[in-house]
Amino acid sequence: MERSIIAGIFKPEQHKYEIDYILEEVKLLTESAGSKVYDLFYQKRKSCDKKYLIGKGKVLEIKKLINLKNIDLIVFYNYLNNTQQRNLENYFKIKVIDRTRLILDIFATRAKSIEGKLQVELAQLLYLLPRLTGKGVELSRLGGGVGTRGPGETKLEVDRRRIKKRISVLKKRLVKVRKNRDVQRKGRKSYPVPVVSLVGYTSAGKSTLFKQLTSEDVPISEKLFSTLDPLLRRVSLGEIKTGYYFLLSDTVGFIRDMPGELLQSFKATFEDMIQSDIILHIVDVSNSEHLNQKREVEKILEQINISNIKVVTVYNKIDLLEDYSSFLSQSDKNEVFISAKENIGILKLKKIIFNKYFKDYERYMIAIPENVFNINSIRKWSIIVNQSKKDGLMYIDVLSSKKKMIKFRQRYGGYVK
Repeated sequence: MERSIIAGIFKPEQHKYEIDYILEEVKLLTESAGSKVYDLFYQKRKSCDKKYLIGKGKVLEIKKLINLKNIDLIVFYNYLNNTQQRNLENYFKIKVIDRTRLILDIFATRAKSIEGKLQVELAQLLYLLPRLTGKGVELSRLGGGVGTRGPGETKLEVDRRRIKKRISVLKKRLVKVRKNRDVQRKGRKSYPVPVVSLVGYTSAGKSTLFKQLTSEDVPISEKLFSTLDPLLRRVSLGEIKTGYYFLLSDTVGFIRDMPGELLQSFKATFEDMIQSDIILHIVDVSNSEHLNQKREVEKILEQINISNIKVVTVYNKIDLLEDYSSFLSQSDKNEVFISAKENIGILKLKKIIFNKYFKDYERYMIAIPENVFNINSIRKWSIIVNQSKKDGLMYIDVLSSKKKMIKFRQRYGGYVK
């Protein structure tokens, strides 16, 4: 296990509690990646040092700890440019990365599906390309013109071309993935049941809620970004009305200042969220920073053009609050308080989903000559509960809206009860 320390710079006006929370979050990320964190360093500055990001005094302080504790890795909360990273590594003689690189590394270990691996690789290459440096940069300063460029520079240019080519290949493959997703999505959309997506800050409890609603044995971990590849399962609403159900999708968690490379690479995954009928925004209400976390997720939802109209805010982990009984009566059609772990408020959440999509649905019995139409066509606008044939007639028990049943009768005739 690598031995690491966390470092960062912050604005003079930032409060210590905010800085402590940010650094603790980077610590959790680092531990999720498999490294043991020994200490946290920060410095308040009006502007970053061009050479080392942090000031020389803090650099010397960190150097002493590196030698004392045999540190292998430094993770910076702030973005490091090429020069700063190179200078820091040359001075400390150990590996130095920034938070973006750390998150990409975690995603790389979590991705299991082919799609997930493609998206992560693309994000990593988009991050790496503008930062690609080597001895060729230094060799080019020895002279100019033909015959003065060293093999290091040639290799650097070859690496750049290879990365650009690989990025192009990955983008083309992900276009195919998006097309396949579109086909699958259209297939799901052809059925009259809602697709509900779980979104939220990482470790807000999405996987626990997914398990509670679906009874699926999904892995649940305290590690950040434990869920990366999307899952889609059927959830019954039988406790409210028999025969009703919805499709539930679990997705990757968000985090503050989500790397742009990830947002760009995970377009196919985000497209599923955009096309969902209902978004459940899971918020860990027991976390002291839950309002800031909520705003960070809302910011990302706004970036990917998800309308507030279909978002239901689900305040999770109320069982960790001292007195949560008062919260249970505060829910409305766009927010609800629950504990996914303790099965508190889950029925109320299901009722909200039911009322958002099925409020105008009723049960109808259709009697129609069996040669009039293909039964598969009715599946596109109603849920079939039961069907039978007798005396040349097809009897179909369905769940549908009154408006759709009127259109059906106008088109096909028959008897509707």
